[in-house]
Order: sequence, then structure tokens, then C-alpha cells
Amino acid sequence: MSTQPKLTRFNQNVLSKYQIYNSIFMTLPFDAVTKTGALLPLFHETCHKGFENKEDPTTIVNTFFKKYQARRSSESQVNLLFRFIQYIERQVVLFDAIEDAAFPIVNNMDGIGTLRSLKETVSADNKLETLRKYLEEFKVRIVLTAHPTQFYPGSVLGIITDLTEAIRENDLLRINDLLAQLGKTPFFKHEKPSPFDEAVSLIWYLENVFYKSFGGIYDYIQQNIFDGEQIENNIINIGFWPGGDRDGNPFVTPEITLKVADRLRLSIIKNYYRNVRQLKRKLTFQGVEDRMGNLERELYSIITNEASDLTLKTFVSELKAVKQIIIDKHQSLYVDELNSLINKTHLFGFHFANLDIRQDSRKHEQFFNDMVNALLENGSDIFPKNYHDLPEHEQIKILSKVEGSVDLSLIKDEETLMALETIKAIKTIQETNGEQAANRYIISNNQSTLHVMQLFAMLKLVAFQDDLTVDIGPLFETITDLENAPKVMEELYSNPDYAKHLKARGNRQTIMLGFSDGTKDGGYLMANWAIYQAKENLTRVSREYGIKVIFFDGRGGPPARGGGKTHNFYASLGPTIEDEEVQLTIQGQTISSNFGTLESAQYNLEQLISSGIGNSLSDADLSMQPENREVMTDLANRSYEAYANFKAHPKFISYLEHMSTLKYYAKTNIGSRPSKRGKSEGLVFEDLRAIPFVGSWSQLKQNVPGFFGVGTALKHYEDIGEFDKAQHLFKTSAFFKTLIENSMMSLSKSFFDLTRYMSEDEEYGEFWNVIYKEYEVSKRLILKLTGYKELMQEEPSGKASIAVRESIVLPLLTIQQYALKKIQELEKAEVRDEEQIKIFEKMVTRSLFGNINASRNSA
Repeated sequence: MSTQPKLTRFNQNVLSKYQIYNSIFMTLPFDAVTKTGALLPLFHETCHKGFENKEDPTTIVNTFFKKYQARRSSESQVNLLFRFIQYIERQVVLFDAIEDAAFPIVNNMDGIGTLRSLKETVSADNKLETLRKYLEEFKVRIVLTAHPTQFYPGSVLGIITDLTEAIRENDLLRINDLLAQLGKTPFFKHEKPSPFDEAVSLIWYLENVFYKSFGGIYDYIQQNIFDGEQIENNIINIGFWPGGDRDGNPFVTPEITLKVADRLRLSIIKNYYRNVRQLKRKLTFQGVEDRMGNLERELYSIITNEASDLTLKTFVSELKAVKQIIIDKHQSLYVDELNSLINKTHLFGFHFANLDIRQDSRKHEQFFNDMVNALLENGSDIFPKNYHDLPEHEQIKILSKVEGSVDLSLIKDEETLMALETIKAIKTIQETNGEQAANRYIISNNQSTLHVMQLFAMLKLVAFQDDLTVDIGPLFETITDLENAPKVMEELYSNPDYAKHLKARGNRQTIMLGFSDGTKDGGYLMANWAIYQAKENLTRVSREYGIKVIFFDGRGGPPARGGGKTHNFYASLGPTIEDEEVQLTIQGQTISSNFGTLESAQYNLEQLISSGIGNSLSDADLSMQPENREVMTDLANRSYEAYANFKAHPKFISYLEHMSTLKYYAKTNIGSRPSKRGKSEGLVFEDLRAIPFVGSWSQLKQNVPGFFGVGTALKHYEDIGEFDKAQHLFKTSAFFKTLIENSMMSLSKSFFDLTRYMSEDEEYGEFWNVIYKEYEVSKRLILKLTGYKELMQEEPSGKASIAVRESIVLPLLTIQQYALKKIQELEKAEVRDEEQIKIFEKMVTRSLFGNINASRNSA
């Protein structure tokens, strides 16, 4: 039987089911305010028709109450709007669960980009041996971050999991109960989570999804590509930021870092314990039963905090010994299951995930200077007395050869002490969980060679002395820093002492590149092109010095932060960019949407592996042609100029502050860290974190960071009659094609009718019109560029999913804008009604949640 088109599968297995289960949900009797379930569809229809008629949100809400609920008091109206918010939040969860349940039906689990498809392709081309060689070196690392872009508490995550399973089995009674449970379960967090809470939330995914899906993929590669032979390379691993990422988060302490590492170790050992118990029930043979029983007891001792001598080495050697006995004496019975456990120890060790430490370079400078001052004051000769007066190159020379150790009792500044204690914590974690447990330190906002060498010296002096088992990863973010990055790395590579350190680390250098702050700084096209060029230049410099560079991409959920179809980016890189290892951050709803179930995790990870490997095995030349490079550079520069002018507009900051939800992000309690880096009272652009910045545009349904400047750049080519050059670039450059397709996603999620009323605003009307004009130009010219009749034409199921999600939250967006307008009116009143302001501020904050989760990659 032929497979139906993807859109048909989506409509049958997602859309139809949502309509059925939503109608059940709307009739459930869990609501204190009467008729909410019956009234919400009427409100939805009022919103839909209102925006079609170019009405503003305030008029729409007032029309609804006048038409359907004229007798309600003002207080009762407000209560009903809050109930609508609660219902819509839960409709989003229902849709998530249905889409997750249908994932393996809607997506072809053996189609293009999967490992099975890759293996069949290379076998047909007689390249299986080439694939094996490549897999002996190639790695993918998914790095889970604690960035606050999803708010579901653990209880709701549990309901989503159970609901997904019930929907998959069409268990109507269970679905009914779970929908009722969902209606009564609170979504709102009254307190901010601690960094440890964030870590525990993400460890749930490690234990319940990654452990099985990563293990399954590795088993498949071993069995089907390597014919069952042992692979030295672990191919896939997990990075972890909660508890280690201290950039702008004062709540991440050394104690938290140690606690998270301990929890990771305990979690992986619990998973091994469960597997060993299951195997013990099967391996009831002479010579192995007792050994499995002994392993079970030792693992249990670790879990219960009792004394145990079991090390990773002993655990693995015992499992291998049992495997050999089964092969030799018991006809290899259950050997595949045992082998799968051995593979998992290869992937996860006793550490589960690689805990990264991250801090801002400006903070390091402060801590480093504090440390030097404390040493000099106490007569230490580690640094010369005139150190601070020396030129930068002289300071670097001293830091390169630094020797000795720092007595931390000399450090009086609490923040500096915590930073240095964190370095000691890295050493402690390595001693207990193995070196892989914590062996990388990321310097965000890295601008110079000195920034790297300051950390290099601190690591050595505080904990590691002559044996530095930590990789230092500079993170280049702004357009200027990206341009400067090759010079910084060349200075490091040509430094004999740093080169010696790299040699001890296998001549591998991790460099992180930040899409989020790059886009915030330079706009969509320029950020992506600057990162592409930086990767080319860094690859060239690294190859000249015999260094294997590993690019670690700081990608968020939406295209504006490097998200969207990320595997297409990796598939579009040419030979001028090192691609032996794919590393990227995954966060918030992107974790739950792309890696939340076994099927989606397997599918998306396979897509990443295939996209990374495909380049090296393909005969196609992905190099950027010289004429294309010229056009791409020109488009990026024109886009940058348009975005820079937009950013310099006198209303830019105040528009975000007064017309968007920016200031409400700090009140949502979805993340442990503050919403901005600095301590300045007013809103300073440089201090703005990328998540609230991008998220606020998303809540306005304007998605500026994902398209602004693209239209202006393309229009230049239309105006001078050379649009065919841009079209040729789109047709012949996979990189540019991916950029444009992801920008289309940002445009698809924009809805300017929501805020059209702002065009008449005395203060912000002109600014709103600047944005709308760019949106219209970008949309028109992207359609002309691609030849499509509508946005996302080539991704009908993705477009359909976005359409349903946007439809679900339409009333929520309307309520949010209504509440924002109310706040503005109340704040301008002669006598401020503080109680009313608080109520509507709460309404704005609550409506953030559903919008964030519905978009799945909104921030």
C-alpha cells in the first residue's frame, strides 16, 4: 500500500484527533466559572472575525462581552478571561501530546536523513568502508541548556507523557481521565526554580528518553554498519549546562555544580541498576547468575549511599566477562541485550552527561584581577608587582608560564571566591565521576587572547597545576568578535605553552559560536553569514597549525537564534568548514518538541548524524561559488545596515519596554537566572538576554529578529534589475536556501493584525509601520525569490502544525494585548488603581506561558 502524503497523515492523525479530543475536553466539568468550555469557541470566533475586520484587541474583547455576556460584572469578565487562559494552556498541552503520539506516523522513520536510508545509500554507492572510517572519528553532541523557554512543571510533563501514550493506544477512558486531571493541575510556578530544579527537570529527559534512544542508535550503528564489532568512538554524547552555566546567573554556586554532577552520576547508575536487574532475571545460567547478582548489589549500594568499591572500569570488565561466558557456554542467549548495556556504559560512563562550566569574560577579568591583587598583597611572587601595568602581550607571556598554587583563604571577595571554588569543583567531579564528567569551560563574550589566558592561568593555579585536563572554549558572539576570532585563535595556536596544552588534549580545540547574540547584534542575515565566514577562517587557521577545530553552535529554538531546521544547516556546509563533530545547544520547548519522545529523539538525532556525515560522503560540491559569495556578502551588509538603522531608531528600546511583554519575562518564574545581565536600572540593549529579546517580538507576533533586513537587502537587487543574482544564489547555495526557508518560518508565525492598532499610536505608530513595511517587503520578495505561492510551501505539514498552534493561541494573544492596553490606560490615569494594574499584569504574565509553549521555538 502506498504511503499517503505527509500533510494527509498530519490531518488524519493530528488535526482530526485534536478536534475530537478537544471537544471532549471542552465539556469536562472541572471549572468553577460556569460555561467557560462553551464560551471559549464563541470568543475564538469573535477574535477570528474581529481581526479579519481589522478590529483591535480591546474592541474584540468588548464586542464578545456585549454580545454574549452582557450581564457580567467587570470582575466576572476578568475571571472569565483568566479561565480562558487556563483552558488554552491545556489545549496546547493536548495538541503537543497528540502531535507527539503521531510523530512516527507523520514522519518517515526510515526515510531520507535516517541511518537506515544513509546505510542503503552508501551501500549502493560502495562507500560502506568510507562510512565506517568516518564514524570512527565523527561525533554529535547535544548540549541541554537551562535557558528558560518552557514552564511546564514536572506534574504536567508527567501528564503529557501519559496522555501521549493513551492517545497512541486510543484509550478513550484513560484520555478522559487525563484531560480531567490536566484541567485540575496547576501550571503556574509560584517560585522561581533553583538551578538544581532545572537540572532535575532535564535529567528526566536523560533518564527516560536519551538513555534509550541514544543507546538504540548506537546499537543500530554497531550491528548494521560495523557488523557487531566494537567501536572505539562513542559517536553520540550529551552535554549539560544546568548547574554549570554561571553566565549572568548568581544562583549557580560551586555547591550546586557538585550537587548536579552527583545527581547525574546517581541517575545513570539507577538506569544501569534497572537494566542489570532485568538482565539478571534472564541470565539465570551457571557462571553468570552470581556475577550479575553481585553487580546488582554493588549498584544498589551506590544508589543507597552505602560503601561500594565498584568503578566504571570494574563494572564494564564484569559485563564483558559475563558476555564472553554467554557466548562460549550458553549459545549467546540474550547477548544482544547485554551488549546494549555495555554500549551504554561506553556512551554514558558513570557521568551520564558532560557538565560544562560557563562564565562571561568580563567577570573572569574581575575575578582574575581580584586574585592577582590578593596574591600581591600577601607577598606572593607568582605575579610581578607591576603586572597590572604591563602591556597585554607581556601579561600573556606571564600567564602562559604561570606556576604555583593559590591559597583560597586569601580571597576576600565572595564572588571571586565562588568562581575559584568552581574550578576546584571541576577537579573534584573529575576525581569522582571521571574526566569526561566535567572537562570543558566556556568563556562567553570572549574578545581577546588575554581572556583565554586569564582562565588558563586560573585553572592551573587553583586546581590543575601541570596537568590541565580541561578544554577551554572561547565563545564568540558579536559581529566584531566573530571577525576578530581567527586572529585570537592564531595567537593562541602560536603560543608555545598553549600549543603544548592543546597537544596534551589531542590537538583539538572547541570554539563556540553564538547565534543568539549574533542575531541580536547584527540581524538575521549578517549573523548567519558572519558565523559561516568565521567558521571558514577558523577552519583555515586551525588546519594551518595542525589543530582539529570543533565548532559548538549556541542555537536556540527559533530561526532568529540559529534554530529552525538545524540539520539542514549542517547538511549545507562545504569542505571549507570543519565538520567532523556536530555540537549544538538545545533548550526549553526545543528539547520537548525535538527530543521529548523516544521516536522524535531518535529521528532528530539521526537527521543530525546523517547531515554531518552526508557532506563528507557526497560527491556534490557544496563550496560557495565566488559570484555567490559576492552576492551573499552584499546581501548580509545591506541587511546589517537596515537592521542597525532600525536598532538605532529612537523608539526601539522604549517600544520593547512599553509595547511588548519584555519586562514580564522576569515575572514568569520559568528560569532561575535574571532576564538581563547587568545591574543597570534602565533597559540597556547590551544587557538584554537573547531569550526575552526574541521572545518579546514573538509574543507581539512580529518576529523581527528572524527577518528584519532580509526584504531591504533583496529589494536592492530588484531595484537595480539584478534580482536573478539573488535567485541564482537561492538555487545553487544550500546554505542560503536553508537561511531563507528558516526565515519563512519566522514570517509564517508573524500576525500583524494583532498589533495593527499600534499604527495609529501617537508615540509608536511610525515605528510600528517601519516593522510592518519590512515584513511586507520581506514576505513579497522571499516568495518571488523562491517561486513559491505561499510561505513554507515545501513544508505543508510543518505549515499546518504552525497554523493549528497559532489558531489555538489566537484568543490568548488577544487577551494579552487587551491586558497590555488596559495597563497603559491605567498608568496614564490621574489616580493610579494599583490593584487593577496588578490584575492585568498577572493576565499578561499568565498569557506568556501558552504562547511560549504553543510556538515550540518562540524564544
